[in-house]
Amino acid sequence: MELNGTRVLVTGASGGIGQALVEQLCAAGARVLAVGRDADRLADAQERFPQALRRVVADLATIAGVDAVAAAARELGGVDCVVQAAGLNRFGLVEQQDDDAIATQVALNLVAPMLLTRRLLPLLRERPRALLLFVGSTFGAIGYPGFAPYSATKFGLRGFAEALRRELADGPVRVLYLAPRATRTAMNASAVVEMNRALGVAMDPPQQVAAAIVQALRDESPERHLGWPEKFFARLNRLLPRVVDRALRGQLATIRRFAHSESEEIRS
Repeated sequence: MELNGTRVLVTGASGGIGQALVEQLCAAGARVLAVGRDADRLADAQERFPQALRRVVADLATIAGVDAVAAAARELGGVDCVVQAAGLNRFGLVEQQDDDAIATQVALNLVAPMLLTRRLLPLLRERPRALLLFVGSTFGAIGYPGFAPYSATKFGLRGFAEALRRELADGPVRVLYLAPRATRTAMNASAVVEMNRALGVAMDPPQQVAAAIVQALRDESPERHLGWPEKFFARLNRLLPRVVDRALRGQLATIRRFAHSESEEIRS
């Protein structure tokens, strides 16, 4: 897709990856409808790109938020491309996560993209060609200890994208899925950063992930996974999951240690 002059809706636009993505899309000449929960960050982005950007402050974990975004897209006259990058994770063992933490992850990471997609598809079908890109995660291909609810939502999102791609294969809407590995954003608690350092897990800067999303839009890549060895382990997990089981079991004591430290920090 040629981005210059294209109307792109971006959810999660006030987050780390979203902010970098909005900046790169505007620089490429796109007109961006930026959706996020942080009004101040969205206002700052609009000041930087007053001609290219419109903002919508909305909580996509609510029906009202989803409806507000769909209404804004209609008021804009439709969109050519939708990047669903809004997401939330909670690091901790399952018994450490309360009902609200689990339910919120499911609502924002999985239910919201499906509901928003349903509302936006009529607008996308009006275009001669349109793109719908879902930002997933390596944990959507590898169930990872300490992130069980988050992994479940990203597995679900990858499945939704795959099924939708096949469902829309004979029309103008192309469905893409991009899975970043760990990224240095505020979404990751300090315990996660320290754990990744202890395990030797690389964390990409958000600008690098945003650049990969932009390239995926230009290439119209159906599915792309970022990072090595994460990309290799994602494939291995599909073919030989027991091998990955053994590898992750070796990390379990470290994961539990940092999960307990995170839980103690939250209680304090």
